[in-house]
Amino acid sequence: MARTKIYVPRETAAISVGADEVALAIAQAAKKAGADIELIRNGSWGASWLEPLVEVEVDGARIAYANVSASDIQSLFAADLLQGGPHERRLGPTVEIPYLINQDRWTFWRCGLIDPLSVEDFELHQGFKALSKALAEGAESVLDAVMASGLRGRGGAGFPTGIKWRTVADAPGEQKYIACNADEGDSGTFSDRILMESDPMGLIECMAIAGFAVGANKGYIYLRSEYPLTHSILSRAIATARDAGWLGNNIKDSGFDFDIELHLGAGSYVCGEETAMLESLEGKKGIVRFKPPLPAHEGLFGKPTVVNNVVTLASVANIVNMGGARYAGMGIDRSKGTLAFQLAGNIKRGGLVEKSFGITLRELIDDFGGGTASGRPIKAVQVGGPLGAYIPAEQLDTPLDYEAFIGIGAMVGHGGIVVFDDTSNMAQLARFAMEFCAIESCGKCTPCRIGSTRGFEVIDRMIAGDNREENYDLLVDLCDTMESASLCAMGGMTPYPVRSVLKYFAEDFSSSEEA
Repeated sequence: MARTKIYVPRETAAISVGADEVALAIAQAAKKAGADIELIRNGSWGASWLEPLVEVEVDGARIAYANVSASDIQSLFAADLLQGGPHERRLGPTVEIPYLINQDRWTFWRCGLIDPLSVEDFELHQGFKALSKALAEGAESVLDAVMASGLRGRGGAGFPTGIKWRTVADAPGEQKYIACNADEGDSGTFSDRILMESDPMGLIECMAIAGFAVGANKGYIYLRSEYPLTHSILSRAIATARDAGWLGNNIKDSGFDFDIELHLGAGSYVCGEETAMLESLEGKKGIVRFKPPLPAHEGLFGKPTVVNNVVTLASVANIVNMGGARYAGMGIDRSKGTLAFQLAGNIKRGGLVEKSFGITLRELIDDFGGGTASGRPIKAVQVGGPLGAYIPAEQLDTPLDYEAFIGIGAMVGHGGIVVFDDTSNMAQLARFAMEFCAIESCGKCTPCRIGSTRGFEVIDRMIAGDNREENYDLLVDLCDTMESASLCAMGGMTPYPVRSVLKYFAEDFSSSEEA
């Protein structure tokens, strides 16, 4: 008789609410009952509000049980868990959960489905198929597919990936690099982490594809230090892929050499900026470089370098497998394909939602997120991290599209969506943006280093009622200076949340209550 497969996530959010304790309790209960089980520590499907999400495979179908705690295991076994028996935690087949089936899972389709550290399981689910195809069809085929896809950088800037890769491929020099920016530091973002913990070999495969396409034999992953579990899983996945012959010299007798080194950051937010990240990778202080030269011409150690974030790279495998036109057929206008939107803040159903561009904020928040956790009306939504604009409730029907958001003075960024209800004090949140910039600035340019400090001082005076109109004009001038004269987006985008509060929530400056 076949062993019964039970899936319990090994993923940061799930573990934070007791997934390890649940796994241990299941193992103990199965041993006590004499049940023959195979306990698989999968990744996350992205439905963080359901974690720990336990699944049991019955007749080839996976039956889900949500918000399981260790104290539930005894009653679950009594309710015939191993046969998918009825229980208050039972949701039914995983493939029928509305939160999941209504998504457009292109990049995250293996997350939650597979054992992240099993090469065999990865290969059973199209793993390394795209790399094999790339090696067979040649670098030009990959470059053409990525260009045709319209894929843009998912780290925030939205630069066309095909142009970046083509620039590096055409750059002279024998040594080139792939640098994966996994320094996911924006508030309300966790898509990179979920992918690295749930489908790490998918990222590894796509980095190898990028290396083959542009002529690079070495890749680096710059991982934020606040992700210890990700570091552990990713380290093991790299070693496993290397042992299986998918990294290293002469990959699968193709004549192509490519290896990956994992580098742990030191907690600096500004190292999410590509040139500061490259400085840190070189062992220097993470300070923003002047541009030009661009990293595509002179990047890591002065060599041509592709710098992409995790989700950008991980989207490439299916582009190679299914063609660039298939990807370009999703999305809206110049925003092609899908983005992993992350719902956080005052939200009833927080988690990751991969959808094609063009969906509105209201649809994401209401249809997937279930509205606010407090049940109160939405006052504002911040999209794109701590430097993103605060979008008022009347603009929630704006389609999520790079250009549409630029049109309202906002940005899509990394897809983080943080919801605030009507009890929030937006003046305090505007102050936080300036204070955050003051703390995290690398200090290289004056507008960012000094402007942010003066910024929260001016806001403090406004909140206190000290010459509010005069200080309002001063704050606007300060935002103009930071936006136009800062060396990088750290200082240049700090005015976004401040301007949005001045425009839509000016009345909150008359209150000193904290948000």
